[in-house]
Parts: sequence; C-alpha cells; structure tokens
Amino acid sequence: MSRADAGQSGSLFDDAAASAEHAAAPLAVRMRPRGLDEVVGQAHLTRDGSPLRKLAEHDAPMAVLLWGPPGTGKTTLAYVISRVTKRRFVELSAVSAGVKDVRAAIETARAELGVTGTQTVLFIDEVHRFSKTQQDALLPAVENRWVSFIGATTENPSFSVVGPLLSRSLLLTLRPLSDADIGAVIDRALTDERGLAGRVALADGVAEDLIRLSGGDARRALTYLEAAALGLPAGGEITTDSLERAVDRALVRYDRAGDQHYDVISAFIKSMRGSDVDAALHYLARMIEAGEDPRYIARRLIVHASEDVGMADPTALQTAVAAAQAVEFVGLPEAQLNLAQAVIHISLAPKSNATAVGIWTAAADVREGKAGQVPKHLRDTSYPGAARLGHGRGYLYPHDDPAGLVSQQYAPDGLADTTYYRPSAHGQEARYAERSARIRRVLGRDPDPEDAAGDAADEAGPG
Repeated sequence: MSRADAGQSGSLFDDAAASAEHAAAPLAVRMRPRGLDEVVGQAHLTRDGSPLRKLAEHDAPMAVLLWGPPGTGKTTLAYVISRVTKRRFVELSAVSAGVKDVRAAIETARAELGVTGTQTVLFIDEVHRFSKTQQDALLPAVENRWVSFIGATTENPSFSVVGPLLSRSLLLTLRPLSDADIGAVIDRALTDERGLAGRVALADGVAEDLIRLSGGDARRALTYLEAAALGLPAGGEITTDSLERAVDRALVRYDRAGDQHYDVISAFIKSMRGSDVDAALHYLARMIEAGEDPRYIARRLIVHASEDVGMADPTALQTAVAAAQAVEFVGLPEAQLNLAQAVIHISLAPKSNATAVGIWTAAADVREGKAGQVPKHLRDTSYPGAARLGHGRGYLYPHDDPAGLVSQQYAPDGLADTTYYRPSAHGQEARYAERSARIRRVLGRDPDPEDAAGDAADEAGPG
C-alpha cells in the first residue's frame, strides 16, 4: 500500500486511524504544506503561471526532476502535487529500493490507471543514487505516462541522471532557503494546529539559534524544534540551554550579520596567511557549526589562494575552485571535507602576495591616469585602413625567434620600465623570479632592484 492509499476508505474507523497516525508523525511530516501556496521559499516554482503550477492544476501526466539542497522542499512539492491533483502518491528511496521495487510500483500504477483511471505520482527520492540500469527501468513508465514521475536529487542531474530520463523530464531547481524562510516555517509550526498549536513558546534569541542550527534545512529546523519541545508542559518556554540539551550540540555564538562574523572570517584568513593550519581549521569548523553559508567560505578560499599563495603554489587555486564546486554538487555536511582540504592546502603552501600586489599596483596606476597609448606596432590590423595608419608596422612575431622571445616594447610610453610583478623566492615562484628577470633583460627593460634581489634570493634557494 502506498502512503497516499492510507485512510482513503470511507469508514470512520479508517479515518480515525489515519488521524491517529498523522498525530503520531514527526513534526516535519505534520507540517508538510497542503497546497502550493503554503510552500515556503520556492515562489519561482509555485507562482501563478509557473510550469509546476500548470502541471498541478491541469492534472496532466508529468515527468519532473527537482534539484536542490537538502531540506528545501523537494519531497514536499511532490506530496503537494499528488494531493492537489488527487493522485495516488507512492514514494521510493533510491537508498533502499531496487529495480524490483520500481517495477512493482509501476505495475500497480498501470493496474490502477486501467481499472479506476486513477493516476499515480511515483516519487523517487535521491534518484541520483540509482544506477544506470535502475534509472533505465523508469523509462517505459515515463515514456508511456503510466505514472507521473518526480525525482529528487541534491546532485547536478546533468552528471547524475541518465540522458534519456533527463531529456524526458522537466528540470526544476529549488533555491536554498533563506533565514526568513526558515523563520516562517518555525513560526507556523509553533502556532498551527497540526504543529505545536501554541502550547510552547521560544525565549528571546532561540528562533535565531534554530535558524542557524538548521543550516537552511527546514526539516532539520522542525526536528530540532520538536526535540526541544518534547516533555515541556503547556505554556512552557524553550530556552537556549534546553535547545542545546535537546540537540546535544553547543550553540556557537556567531552573528552572521554582526561583528562576530567579521572577526571570525578575519581570523580565518589571517590564520591561513600565517600558515597556522590548526587555527584555520578551528575557524572553519566554527563557521560551519554556526551555519555560515559554505559558498561564502568557498569564495574566500578562492580569493586567498591567489592573494596569499599565488604563484608560490599555483595548484592552491585549483584546490580552492574544486572545493567550491564540491560545495555546489555535494553540499553540507559532506562538503566540509572538501573545504577542509582546501584550507589545509592554502595554510601549508609557501606564501607570496606578489600576484595581489602586482594587480593592485597596476590598477592604482590606471586609476591615476597612467594609461598611455597602445604602441602602434601592437594595434589591431584586422580592418581596412589599419596599415595606412601604421598599425602593426614593425611588430616582431616571437615564434619566429628560436628562443620564442624578442626585444620590443609592449607597455605604453611612460610605463615601459614599470615593474608590477615582483615574484618572491618562495616555493615554485622562485623559478618565476629568475625567469621574469631574464625575460625583462631580453625585452630591453631597465634592471629593477627588486629583480636583482630576487636573483640573489634565487641563488640561495627557495624559502
């Protein structure tokens, strides 16, 4: 029997049993929206005229893939669609179901459609965990519209769902829930008759603690709220201490909009810059446990892989970018491993800010008007009349030289001898220090004192 079949007979006994079962269900299940208008945080999918609303309102067979982070409402949307369209709702989890379960659900759906005309919503949670063979087993049912298929995934369907199933499905992307969205879910659960019905209240600051602990996951927020309310008498109050005891987790004092946010991220960055890997990991864990957006952390890692490491270890940027991609594909809590790997790499890498200083200095010169005209021999020659203006005349093609390097001016007049990139002697950048000095000499540039210092340091070996 599917979940939607329970309680559908007309007897008072069955209705009472269904009500009792619902009352005993977890708070997150009891508070599941009854219609699209109650869905929080996904207005782009539920507003009038949206594809999802059209599919729901017209009772048309459908194939939909819902892609989004955990706790954003994928299961909820599938359940609501089945409810508002009066379809049977059958849920399978790709974690535990196999091809046999999928085929049995499809055969039952075909029988119901043939005998009673009742359509079935077949919801596959974590469909990305199905193998290619298991996903292929869904194709006949989707192709022949024996079921309305809804698959939920936290991973990019372009990589995790087979092409034939992806091409037959409407892909809808769920957005991460904001703090305001999670707050609305908590407020509704506190007052709604299906939830706590006003029997308990939250002390000052507890709502903010719940929001931070949830990490954007509405289901987690309701689970923690229910655990904290358990055993409280009517009129009781959930405090920060009782919430900590209920979820067995200390609440990190961290305000994402206040001084603590900026203090912690500043200490995090300076710890990586100072090569203290242990302190950097501490601040990383502190931010994650406090509910900081992991994408924000990933962005800071990408910036500082270039600002504080740069060419001393060019692979640090690759690691940081890979960690940012992992955050998008995997999400927390697993992505904390990828973030930690990037933090360790950046912390332990040799340091150089030459890349950052180079671009900052060049940008400052440009802002001060030190631009100058592009030398004529470097100007565009692709349009009629360019040669008449002298564009390209005298340009030396480096590949015609056996060394691949020729002496000619590239920078505008007035900046020809300006040095922006001054590599350090740290890590791999030591090699670039020697090479950049040699190239500048071939280009006919005046010797730079920093280059001479770099050569001396180079002879002494990498720091």
